[in-house]
Amino acid sequence: MRTPNGHVGRVAMFLMSAFTLSVVTGCAVGRHEIPDISGLPEAFSSTGETSLSEEWWMGFDDPALNGVIEEGLAGSPDLAVWWDRLNHAEALARKAGASWWPSVSVECSASRSGQWGDDVLESYATSHSMSGVVSYEIDLWGRVRSGRHAAVFDEHSSREDARAAVLSLSARIAATWYEIAEARSQVLVLREQVEANEQMLEIVTMRFRGGQVGASDVLRQRQLHESSRGNLALAESRLEVLRNQLAVLVGRVPQAHVVDEEAALIALPSLPDAGIPSELLQRRPDLRAAELDVAAASARLGVAVADRFPRISISASLGSSATTSTDLFTNWLSNLIGNVAKPVFDGGARKAEAERHEALVDEAFHRYRQAVLTGLQEVENALTRESHQSSYLGSVSEQLALANEVLERNRDAYRGGQVDYLRVLEALTSQQSLERQQLGAHRELIGYRIELCRALGGGWNPESSTDAPAGRDGRTQS
Repeated sequence: MRTPNGHVGRVAMFLMSAFTLSVVTGCAVGRHEIPDISGLPEAFSSTGETSLSEEWWMGFDDPALNGVIEEGLAGSPDLAVWWDRLNHAEALARKAGASWWPSVSVECSASRSGQWGDDVLESYATSHSMSGVVSYEIDLWGRVRSGRHAAVFDEHSSREDARAAVLSLSARIAATWYEIAEARSQVLVLREQVEANEQMLEIVTMRFRGGQVGASDVLRQRQLHESSRGNLALAESRLEVLRNQLAVLVGRVPQAHVVDEEAALIALPSLPDAGIPSELLQRRPDLRAAELDVAAASARLGVAVADRFPRISISASLGSSATTSTDLFTNWLSNLIGNVAKPVFDGGARKAEAERHEALVDEAFHRYRQAVLTGLQEVENALTRESHQSSYLGSVSEQLALANEVLERNRDAYRGGQVDYLRVLEALTSQQSLERQQLGAHRELIGYRIELCRALGGGWNPESSTDAPAGRDGRTQS
């Protein structure tokens, strides 16, 4: 009996030689360097000394905020979409990697055919067959390798996009949390103001009944009282809307409000270390994703260029057929085929495709460059706004202290009949406005710090990221 060992050995040795040739000689075509981002400033306009942790919100030392953000990162459907996209990209990368290896298929069949006459089976024949086919493309020009690298770059870009989504969601939750803190304080302040205005209205009404003031004073105080009640209604409405917004951000239905009794406007920690602008390119996940997009586009350019060159593939088959299953392994037939396909004329389609991918690489780089400029702008804007907002908050606080003193003196003078009611009304309106203004200024200051942490990349450590494959500059390796 003739065994198939000799056939299998020769076929395997040939395929191994072809695979080795592909690895050794496979050289990418259509390389495209990613230009460096030049002209970056040496430093930001200001910086602090505190290191920004990976979980940036921990630096706020607000346990209530920590709990809300953790719930949001675990339960937000919006964030889950980004992880689903990452799973999709990982599957595509594995699929692209599979084309790097030979394709092996096995087919087995059995059939019986008969000849009938006068409703009687006169004769029949049985056939059994089994065959195996191995095919492989010799990646001489790096077409397969470039396609694999493009998919892997896409995978890593999706991972950075997911991290950017984590950063964005945590910032939105934190901003909403402190807006709720401000709204709760505004409601409390307005309730106190409504009560104070009602007491003042009683005083003015009593003086009017005693003939000490005119009716216009009563009407002005009543108007102020109604104004504060209207502002209270708006503040309560805003608080409920913010509660619904936070519930959805963390993955709850709008009616299932997050407990916010502990929400309070905090004193900010010291300014974080902004680092140097060039570090921002690796610290921010969205900028890393944009860079990887350039690398993926460059790898696809390599695929398009390589597609203009001859494609070499080989296939080997080994099969056997017999009339009985016991004789199936006695007769073997082997076949080895080499194939070279070279485009001769396609009307310029492949050339146009390569030029299209060249333009896509340029487009991806310009998007990357714009993202870098925007990122630098966001850091500078946040630093500038926080610095000036801090000064503004200090000014408003000083104005409020002065307004409290003016109001107290005018009230005393009014009770003694030394000043008219307009002086009191003016001082009261100013003092109440500054009370609400101070709360808004404090919340905006916290908001600018949140924006600064987000703009700095939230402290994500690039070393903890999964490294991209060799050739991160967009070039496949020869």
